[in-house]
Amino acid sequence: MDQISRWIEELGLQPHPEGGWYKEVYRSSEQIGAAGLPERFGGARSFSTSIYFLLAGDNFSAFHRIKSDELWHFYAGDGLTIHTIAANGEYEAIKLGNRPEAGESFQAVVPAGRWFASEAKGGSYGLVGCTVAPGFDFADFELAERDRLTAEFPQHRDLIERLTRG
Repeated sequence: MDQISRWIEELGLQPHPEGGWYKEVYRSSEQIGAAGLPERFGGARSFSTSIYFLLAGDNFSAFHRIKSDELWHFYAGDGLTIHTIAANGEYEAIKLGNRPEAGESFQAVVPAGRWFASEAKGGSYGLVGCTVAPGFDFADFELAERDRLTAEFPQHRDLIERLTRG
């Protein structure tokens, strides 16, 4: 059994709607009421949630955004590149991995509302964790539409076309 299959089996990972494999490992039993959250949230949310997330080969996590900050933690493999586009069109490539001398970080944050996609470095794999606060809810998840995102950020056309699913 190869390393990727081993992680999928041992961690009980399932296919993720944006690409890759995941498993929720933590969801706070306590919630923040809607009145205690910014208006962008449509109701109460868990204090925090956490998942394992695995990308391998040429599979990618398609451009999407969520309403909360997302903290990424590197665990194993050759690392990931997280591509982000801010509302003003500013692009940033975040290198997640275990080689600080190569500009990689063990942890990185994608701020709330920022479009982002990720891919494994060199076609290998990366096993990471993602912690979201306030906690993740699919009601806060928006998968990018290629044409709409390209119209908004034409300077990133090639990247958007490569890392969206339609």
